[in-house]
Amino acid sequence: MRATLRWAHSDLRTHRGEALFLVLATAGIVVSLLLATALFGYATNPWQRIFTQERGAHVWIHTAESAQARKLADLDGVQSVAGPYPAASTTLASRGTRASVELRATPERPTVGRPLLTAGHWLDPATPDGVVLESRLARALLAEPGDTLTLPGSARTVTVLGVADSAEPRYRPGEQPGLVWALPSAVPHPTSQVIGLRLTDPDDTGYAVQRAVTVLGAGAIGEVSTWQQARAEAQGDNRLLGQVLGLFGVGALLAAGLAVHGAISTRIRGHLRDISVLKAIGFTPAQVVRVFLFQHIAYAVLGAVSAAALTQALGSRFPGRLGDAVGVWQGLPGHTVALFAIPVGAVLFIGATTGLAAWRAGRVPPVPVPRGPVAGGRGLGARFAAKGGSGTGFRALAPRPSAAEDHSARLSTPVPVSVPVRRTLGFRRTAPGDERGAGSVHGLQAPASAGPSSGQLSGLARRALALGVPPALVLGWHTTFVRRLRSLATVARLALPLLLIVVAMSAWTTIDRFHSRPEQIGLPAALTVHTDAGLSDRGTRAVLDRDPQVAAAYPGVEVAALVPGQTATIALRGLGTRHHPYPYALAEGRPARADDEAVAGQGLLDLLDVHVGDWVRMTVGDQPQILHIVGRSIEPENAGRVISTSLDTLRDNDPHLAPTLYQLRLRPGADPQTVAEQLTTAGHGHLDVHAVTNPADGLSPLRSVVAGLIVVLALIGLVELLTAIGGTVREGERDLLALKAIGLSPRQITAITVTATGCTALAAVVAGTAVGTPLAHWLIDAQGRSSGIGAGIAQGPSPVLLVLFGAAAVLGAAGLAALPAARAARRRLADTLSAVT
Repeated sequence: MRATLRWAHSDLRTHRGEALFLVLATAGIVVSLLLATALFGYATNPWQRIFTQERGAHVWIHTAESAQARKLADLDGVQSVAGPYPAASTTLASRGTRASVELRATPERPTVGRPLLTAGHWLDPATPDGVVLESRLARALLAEPGDTLTLPGSARTVTVLGVADSAEPRYRPGEQPGLVWALPSAVPHPTSQVIGLRLTDPDDTGYAVQRAVTVLGAGAIGEVSTWQQARAEAQGDNRLLGQVLGLFGVGALLAAGLAVHGAISTRIRGHLRDISVLKAIGFTPAQVVRVFLFQHIAYAVLGAVSAAALTQALGSRFPGRLGDAVGVWQGLPGHTVALFAIPVGAVLFIGATTGLAAWRAGRVPPVPVPRGPVAGGRGLGARFAAKGGSGTGFRALAPRPSAAEDHSARLSTPVPVSVPVRRTLGFRRTAPGDERGAGSVHGLQAPASAGPSSGQLSGLARRALALGVPPALVLGWHTTFVRRLRSLATVARLALPLLLIVVAMSAWTTIDRFHSRPEQIGLPAALTVHTDAGLSDRGTRAVLDRDPQVAAAYPGVEVAALVPGQTATIALRGLGTRHHPYPYALAEGRPARADDEAVAGQGLLDLLDVHVGDWVRMTVGDQPQILHIVGRSIEPENAGRVISTSLDTLRDNDPHLAPTLYQLRLRPGADPQTVAEQLTTAGHGHLDVHAVTNPADGLSPLRSVVAGLIVVLALIGLVELLTAIGGTVREGERDLLALKAIGLSPRQITAITVTATGCTALAAVVAGTAVGTPLAHWLIDAQGRSSGIGAGIAQGPSPVLLVLFGAAAVLGAAGLAALPAARAARRRLADTLSAVT
């Protein structure tokens, strides 16, 4: 045990930097995996907790006021119901902020879909104008218990009595109205009613909706929302962040395992004689394996424990959503198990890769195998020793290992090199009688890293030398690729973290695209304007046309439509006219031009299992609407469950249809918030103006996540690069005598190692970029398809950025190799005797 510890301590002193990077990389990987777990728990468990505690309804159905909604309580599979509650749509304003809401008349606190109060108290008959706000709506209005809210366009006010959490779809500006519970006296003119169904079997949700439509009639159904939709919406960006962290965490763990495997394999090749000595003095193969295994497991344990402690102690203090996610996750039942299992899993994986590499050390024979001609003639020194002869003007130093006590004498003894060796080495004599014997090098036998089959220089290398390419560059390139399997393995290990960095850069660029060019991802409009009955279409257009910051206004309507099979509702949208079409961002197909043509989001195509070119039939009230899907639009709203056509097409079915909303495209440089305030003032309370929600706004934490992942991956790549440099330098020591003998200066010998490292890094950069760019597009588009937005949102880094990234990686690798290569090139010849014997 003492000898084992001394060996490990000596190795640690020799490779301090590599050990530090391994610890930091392991810590970064474990932190990423723990944060991914926290985000997954944060995305799913809060909604699930609320749904369970409030005994949430699996289906919420909005019906006409005259519908016999109470009949739904008698349907098979319906366990209990909430309501029906009279409801009305209106607008609330507070501190200059407005929001569309649904006032729901709730005479008493329900037992199904029971809101969970987070502040204040429930409705009180003593305060007839009191309301309870859904928590997200309260945050949007900056409202809290005791505040007074106004209803624009009227003299009415309401008082906030409480704030509550609900498992129903939450408030989203321009997409989903906020939920407000009020006494029946506060809803004097209801326009619809709402009923919630709690089912015996949640998997029968689709069938329950079909039965409800059959009982009430399609014309009585206004909108249907299910628990699956509410859960998916609640998870939202948190689940995406968790997926990104999990993906990169697993990828980084794999890259770290391969880097450790490569480091140990390279170290074993460089210490074969030392390992043989250990076995000769009594070490068993198992003990040798344990030396490497325990050493690297100790690094992994240190990094994993540090990561777990850091996440547990400071995780809730992380800025933004990450801190909130960790704080919630720490209170969940599975937190302790995950906090223990993830670091242990990472350590076990690294231990497994370490064991595979260390197993080779256990197979090293206790008697050192000669490296001379008997062993295959791997090094140049071995070939010099094996091929003696006469060759006037060509001399090399070939010390014999059997007389170590006479090194100084043998170092001064020139050994002539035969003509076959001259031809093999490929250099010519510069002048007869030249005692330096250096000449002009045009080629060289494969270095120590070459196997018996590597042979002479390739034809390409000889042609390069003939064209005057510096020998150091040619020999460095030849050193990189002379042992193909080993070189390919090194390039593959180094390319993996570079590949993941390219994917991370693509994710960053895609997020920037959402912010800088929203029109390319389905958000050409910056503002949405909703109108009420107090302002006509002509009056609204007049207000919008007077504002010089408004470049274009597209009138439209959006209604809920029942899909074929009547199992869910989708958004049917009519925007723009045939003469002034709305500029949809299309990823497939063409724009809708003719009558009955439409474009659809990916979420709708998946829901209906249709494709571009198909016809779909839907029901709006009692009227069917048949549309021909001619294109797929990038649709970030409503989970992509949107079908869009022109306002004129919808007017063909209903000539009296009037626009209820306007999508505004602003002039470059206009501030949406300022324009919204100006239009609200000009509309005298009849216009509800708000900015279009950009999905990238919820992904702002992803920037810091991506930056942290790039640092972790860079550390892993640095470990692999240091391993490759150390292996090249150690194996080049066998050729140091030969290279100096043929006249190469220390600077040229250094250039060989630097060139070899640069070529390895260049090959890894090319491979990582070539694979990483299409992989990033596929991953981002796959995420877009699963979220309903659709493929076509991926944006890769610019070619200039990729070139700069590749140049930085290659130059950095060459810079790291320069110092150890220079040290090795300036070593005394006597110090290299053990490397060639």
